[in-house]
Amino acid sequence: MVSTNLKANTKIQDTSAARLADLRDLMADYDLDCYFIPAVDEHLNLSVPAAKQRRAWMCGFTGSAGDLLVGKDSAWLFVDSRYYEQAELQVDTGIIQISKLGLEGNLTLIETLEKLAVESAQKSTKIRLGFDPFTVATEQYQNWVKKFVTAEIDLIPIPENLTDKVRSQNSWKTAETLPAIDAEPIFSLPVSLTGETAAEKLARVREAMQKANIDVLPITNLNQIAWLFNLRGSDIPHIPIFISYAIVTTDSAFLFTNTERISLEIKQELRADVTLLPYADYPHTLKTCVNLPNKVRVLLDPKHSTAGTYQLILNQEKAQLYNIEIVFETHPVEGMKARKNPVEIEQMKSANFKASRAKTLTLKWLTEQLENGKVLTEFDVKETIERFYKQETDFQTLTFRTIAGAGANSSIVHYGTPSPEITLKPGELLLLDSGAQYLAGTTDDTRTISIGEPTALQIEHYTTVLIAHINCAMQQFPKGTTGAQLDAIARAVLWQEQLDYGHGTGHGVGAFLAGHEGPNGISKSVQYPLEAGMVTSIEPGYYEPGWGGIRIENLYVVREMPSKNGSVWYGFESLTYIPFERKLINVDRLSKTQLAWLNNYHASVVEKLEPVLDAAAIEWLKKACAALGKIDVTVSQ
Repeated sequence: MVSTNLKANTKIQDTSAARLADLRDLMADYDLDCYFIPAVDEHLNLSVPAAKQRRAWMCGFTGSAGDLLVGKDSAWLFVDSRYYEQAELQVDTGIIQISKLGLEGNLTLIETLEKLAVESAQKSTKIRLGFDPFTVATEQYQNWVKKFVTAEIDLIPIPENLTDKVRSQNSWKTAETLPAIDAEPIFSLPVSLTGETAAEKLARVREAMQKANIDVLPITNLNQIAWLFNLRGSDIPHIPIFISYAIVTTDSAFLFTNTERISLEIKQELRADVTLLPYADYPHTLKTCVNLPNKVRVLLDPKHSTAGTYQLILNQEKAQLYNIEIVFETHPVEGMKARKNPVEIEQMKSANFKASRAKTLTLKWLTEQLENGKVLTEFDVKETIERFYKQETDFQTLTFRTIAGAGANSSIVHYGTPSPEITLKPGELLLLDSGAQYLAGTTDDTRTISIGEPTALQIEHYTTVLIAHINCAMQQFPKGTTGAQLDAIARAVLWQEQLDYGHGTGHGVGAFLAGHEGPNGISKSVQYPLEAGMVTSIEPGYYEPGWGGIRIENLYVVREMPSKNGSVWYGFESLTYIPFERKLINVDRLSKTQLAWLNNYHASVVEKLEPVLDAAAIEWLKKACAALGKIDVTVSQ
């Protein structure tokens, strides 16, 4: 595994030193001590077009999260536990130090800067930190301002992205031609898929603005824009969104993108409600919207707006003259998008049904191939699941790069490079995390499979993770319950064994949008309450480098439950119907309630999929879902 990944990244690693040197030359022109290169683009996307993969281009690390700080003589890559192993494999540690966040002795970005500032202060100088303000969230920028108010650190926003400039200067050496980021057509979704017109959504947004006394609402998050206008595109890998900005006022709405790729039909659909303008017109139009004779209240979501937008509004000499007030609140579109309407829920059920059938057929294929003595690779599994996804109607793209990690690779949480050289060996685990985008909705699920006969330790760890999943999935909870509270419920069984996992227990999922969306989630840090109509994953896990990893993931929609006392209670309804790995379950460890949930779930899998499978597949499925223990089964999923 190590040699394969290193070989794949040799060229990037060989050139990292040269690229860093070129960047440092530019830093000197701006008198910078450090330059910040985040994982995200101008719209804070973690999945970014090839032309915007600045951090990966500079250092070779391709994980979806993790920031790079470049100093005059040193550089640091900051990654969380999902990427400890991946970063070690992809980055030249001789020139870039990997800071593994959460481990003793590993400093955060801010701690690193503060340490540099102390060292610089001893020489009676300040640290000058350069950054592109359009790639830094407002919340992060405000945190920097607060943290560095007493430190010897000056924040230097530079509108010209220095990584882009280095890349442009290097293009003649490498003959690299960057693909356009906004050339693909934009298409609209019918009300039969969205359940609501763009005009109706705009009316709801303005109603929320009126209640909050907001005059101007900039929108920089691409998922919010796509949802609001019922438009989709393909500018971002695996997410059907398009490069754009939007502004909503009390009586106008503006959409900024490459207007040449919008059909006449869509323009006519939007004309009555939306003004279409070129992408580059966003800064000027925003200033025009806020520079009014009367007081103007502008809402900015600190998590989903950029420091660049913040500065467009705030850093104007006329801001005080025009009496502009910025209100920092969660964007109203974020909650609306998360609370799926009945049509969206039905469409999500349809999409996840297709994905469930595809993965179930993949598991059948995998089982039969192994039983027949076929030697399979990670790449074989990847190709097979993707082939089954594509056979379903209205397939659009994958939700993310398929994760098919065998053996030690299963412990790499976001292992997205299944190898044709890594074979599935008896006694090892295979972690298969995948998803597909259909016109009806977005899908994401994970199963961990035993290759051959499992070991006792594999069974115990898998059963622990399964219990964590079941405990969370069958939990009823009162209105107002946060993701952090449910996260603790899921982790409790692992904590009892002094085990844990470094990612959240669940994330929100869009309706034919992003595989990860907010504001809801199930993790230690999410204080946003779950509400009816929200779709979330439940995916506890366990990972041990060198040994392997386990993750079990379904998607669920939050439903209101019958109440016994008049108060509002919620529960989870599964959208995913795929068998769990029977060989890895220690039935004796499951309580009666947990076993009943498991048997009911498996009975529902058969009930859902049987009508759309052939006789051989039905026979295999019934064996995979046969009841465990002696608990009666009542289909109630």
